[in-house]
Amino acid sequence: MASSKKTLVVSKGQIDSMIRSIRGVRVMLDSDLAKIYGVPTFRFNEAIKRNRHRFPADFMFQLTREEFDALRSQIAMSKPQNSSQIAMSSGKHRGATYRPYAFTEHGALQAANVLRSTRAVQMNTTCGDAVGWTVLVAW
Repeated sequence: MASSKKTLVVSKGQIDSMIRSIRGVRVMLDSDLAKIYGVPTFRFNEAIKRNRHRFPADFMFQLTREEFDALRSQIAMSKPQNSSQIAMSSGKHRGATYRPYAFTEHGALQAANVLRSTRAVQMNTTCGDAVGWTVLVAW
């Protein structure tokens, strides 16, 4: 078990900072989960869309334009040196209509299951020592 934690690229502190409260629910965004699971965000979202039937509303939801604008503003204000995809993205690169998906604890677990990558399985099993939630380290 100790050897699997050595390959953990995203630290527990980083994961903790990725958890946000949206609509009164603790969630992680698609880009953050993709980073944790070691896949590009667009591949992550492709896998989710192919398996949409596995993600009911209490597992995942898409942010509204207002929620996304508020979140982007929040991130830019709190971290001036932030290189986050959300804070730095523009319509030129991600499309003017792109709104991220937010995943609850159960949605994050289900995402790891549909990805079927070695890294997703590893993160799913090594992050059992959660703070607050049970799936990921900081949840």
